Amino acid sequence: MKKFDSQKLGIGLGIIAPLLTFIGIFFFWYPGKSFTAFVETTWIQQTITKVLSLAVVPNLLIFFLFIWTNKLYSARGTLLSTVILSIAIIIIKFLS
Repeated sequence: MKKFDSQKLGIGLGIIAPLLTFIGIFFFWYPGKSFTAFVETTWIQQTITKVLSLAVVPNLLIFFLFIWTNKLYSARGTLLSTVILSIAIIIIKFLS
């Protein structure tokens, strides 16, 4: 089905999955606290890049699901968003 084989879908899922994972990490590590306190704490402890890198891991699963189902354009979009997020994490690493 060509409907699910688009680069836009891959980019969208490649951005949304890490965001949802980051929010999930926040709810798991800091239940009942504010999101800004979580970000400030991880920034001060210099663990923000580790948490962000962990949040990108679900893209690996999405990428391989697209490859296994022969949705190569969607896999390409997921890979593109992963590379962009990785570059952003490297920049954040040098800023902190």
